[in-house]
Amino acid sequence: MEIYCSLHSTHLSKSLHSHSFLPPFKKCYRKFPQHRKVLVQCSIAEAKGIRWGCEIDSLDNAYRLQDWLNKEGLPPQKLAIQKVDVGGRGLVALKNIRKGEKLLYVPQNLIITPDSAWSTPALGDILRRNSVPEWPFLAIYLINEASLNRSSKWNAYISALPRHPYSILQWSRAEVEMYLAASPVKVQAIECINDVNETHQDLQTRIFSKYPDLFPQKVFNLETLKWAFGILFSRLVRLPSMNNQIALIPWADMLNHSSEVDTYLDFDVLSKGIVFAADKAYQPREQVFISYGKKSNGELLLACGFVPEEGTNADDSVALPLAIDKSDSCYDQKLELLQRHGLSTPQSFPLKMTGWPTQLEAYAFLVVSPPSMAQQFEKLAVAASSTGAYGSGLSFPEELRVKAFQLILDTCETSISKYTAYIENVQKNGRQNLSDRQALLKKLSVDLCSGEQRILFRAQYVLRTKLKDLQGVGLKALNVFNGVKRLFS
Repeated sequence: MEIYCSLHSTHLSKSLHSHSFLPPFKKCYRKFPQHRKVLVQCSIAEAKGIRWGCEIDSLDNAYRLQDWLNKEGLPPQKLAIQKVDVGGRGLVALKNIRKGEKLLYVPQNLIITPDSAWSTPALGDILRRNSVPEWPFLAIYLINEASLNRSSKWNAYISALPRHPYSILQWSRAEVEMYLAASPVKVQAIECINDVNETHQDLQTRIFSKYPDLFPQKVFNLETLKWAFGILFSRLVRLPSMNNQIALIPWADMLNHSSEVDTYLDFDVLSKGIVFAADKAYQPREQVFISYGKKSNGELLLACGFVPEEGTNADDSVALPLAIDKSDSCYDQKLELLQRHGLSTPQSFPLKMTGWPTQLEAYAFLVVSPPSMAQQFEKLAVAASSTGAYGSGLSFPEELRVKAFQLILDTCETSISKYTAYIENVQKNGRQNLSDRQALLKKLSVDLCSGEQRILFRAQYVLRTKLKDLQGVGLKALNVFNGVKRLFS
């Protein structure tokens, strides 16, 4: 299973990419986790017009959901829903669970997909005739079923969903500007919010306004669409064994994420149910986890509203932007080549604690290459956009290598300074006059920035070491040359 966290194109006029989890918008980030033992989560939603759902820690609604699922064919479970230390609710083991044991077995009739029957079939027909992509299609499905209350088959499930999903869609623009000021994630957050707003406008113009009796504004509006997308951001999964079908899976979506496990939901062909295999043994009363995917802390914050504790997410990353200097005499030539291969300037590349992609180095070499290396520009642009190594057929003098790594180092240190100033400023202001919401947003922002800065510090150390070695080699070669000269003088 993979919960989505990549933003694709959700607009009706755009095609929907198929593999990610922050929604079908423009691709702002990749595949999106959650770490309930060590994450910080906050009630950051202010969904004023939402009449359905419950508080995140409501067990009564969750118990009613379990009763309904049992009546509808959910088999006896080795898991039970309980309040957990962090994350509100979670599934815990009722008895010993072996490593590798398959759990859940949620039958197909209890999952929601784009093929699910509508309680109001005319709405689904209209959306299909207008070729609405699957993400907004499911969002509208969810809003419609929620508005029907007990008349919907899914009433018990929707009543157990959070009224205030933890997603970036519930942040105001001012909050995004304030609390994500130092992080590259701010750009993704703004794009995400804008894309949902534009999707609503698209739906309003092309569908809602043309069928007001079927899509009344008091039900189908921007607030309810944000709620529905917030649910999809954090709960939608893609099932590889069902032809990558996207689905909401009641009961299974009560499982919380841990970066320490590597198990996913999928369809089991033999049992015809949704299962996952425990990748560790669990004792009774111990919370059971799955993985929401290999996602950075920023992706998790945008989609799910939490940031794992610093150092616990091996998949955390930070975007590092590089750009061609506009004073470069080859600026136009380099830019044209980059654009030809799907890149731009500036262009961001992900840094991790374990390193960076070779494309980053290829891009840096292109940026610092002089006019005399124009014959190499095309190869470097290709290497910067490809998945392969950039070294094949390319050679660089030591001086150019120093310049390329120095460019990356300078960019890292500029970002480090920005993070330092932001964190110091936030901490200096303390908690004076902060509401609970503001204090929690501040905590999330500091945790996010501290983790991203930690990655930059690691890259800074590695780059300084590389430069020291390169410059040391150059100095050693010069000393040898001078010694040879003395022998023949």
